[in-house]
Amino acid sequence: MKRRLLSILSLVVFFSSALFAQSASPKPDIVGTWQGTLHAGQDLRLVLKVSRDDKGALKAVNYSIDQGGQPLNVSSISLEGSAVKFTVDLINGTYEGKLSADGNSIEGTWSQGTPLPLNFVRVTAETAWAIPAPPPPPKLMAADADPSFEVATIKPNNSGKPAMQALVVRGRNFETVNSSLGDLVEFAYEVQASQIVNAPSWLNGDRYDLSAIPDQEGEPSPAQLRTMMRKLLANRFKLTFHKETREMSAYVLTIGKSGEKLTPTQINGPLPGLGFAPDSGGLRLMVRNGTMDDFTGFLQSVVLDRPVLDKTGLTGRYDFQFAFTPDDSEFNGHPPQPPAGATSVSSAPNLFDALQQQLGLKLDGQKAPVPVIAIDHVEHPTPN
Repeated sequence: MKRRLLSILSLVVFFSSALFAQSASPKPDIVGTWQGTLHAGQDLRLVLKVSRDDKGALKAVNYSIDQGGQPLNVSSISLEGSAVKFTVDLINGTYEGKLSADGNSIEGTWSQGTPLPLNFVRVTAETAWAIPAPPPPPKLMAADADPSFEVATIKPNNSGKPAMQALVVRGRNFETVNSSLGDLVEFAYEVQASQIVNAPSWLNGDRYDLSAIPDQEGEPSPAQLRTMMRKLLANRFKLTFHKETREMSAYVLTIGKSGEKLTPTQINGPLPGLGFAPDSGGLRLMVRNGTMDDFTGFLQSVVLDRPVLDKTGLTGRYDFQFAFTPDDSEFNGHPPQPPAGATSVSSAPNLFDALQQQLGLKLDGQKAPVPVIAIDHVEHPTPN
């Protein structure tokens, strides 16, 4: 009887141990290094390094090693069951995938407007791709430099498009596409179209492609770019003007009651980046390495129909973005169109609500004293 009792107890211990071992099996985890190739016109190798912060929450850094390998902080990352999700707000990217049963691969989709398949595999130090060293910061033009454009080519643009298509700086190369005299004056003097008075009839009708290179080494600051543009307007367009202040309708940007929700920039460099991407039901406006002056200047020159005055008191450089639905008064009635195949899930709020809800900034329309450029004389540009 005693021997039989011992046998029964042994079986109980065996089954209890088995149940305990089964219930104590480790939960899936994605901490570690992952890599995968995104096929987006060209093959881009991506590396995702996942770890945990001091409170045990997941965090990650993303590297696109075929695009320089600059580290981009993942804004949010989660693992719920086998569902893996992360976002990189800086580039408006989102990922959704499913972790395999063995925890060594993730099959999913990456989206920056258009969904593309992207699968990751867990790697070791021996199998991981080498991440290139980050590029050195750009050589900057001397802060006390007073540059001019050494070479500037101005060609008529007869595409018939109603707005400037690009204003870009690549190293020392400065370019505009389909820009009018009004566009160039707005950029050079940080004004909006309504702040240019006594202008000729061809101010916005005649359009040009401009290509120019500074006469000094180093990447210019925004202020130095504007200095060069002002000299070009005087030399090639024979522009002369005087300044006035007029009471007019304007927008004033301030910080909302809940406080601003902006992130200090991750980018090392003097120049801002501003642009748009398609978003659910609207547009996403993205600012990289931008000041509030950069942002309000962009709003008044591209989006809105009135001057925009910065009254936030913010002096730093920030990375931020927000989604909104344009109305007919914005973009001169021609808002950017989403690319074919872009998905729309829900409507984004209007510009004013989006700024307050997503950034903690408030934009109000009001009468205000506004500086204007009163043109005294201007001519069509001189030949190259």
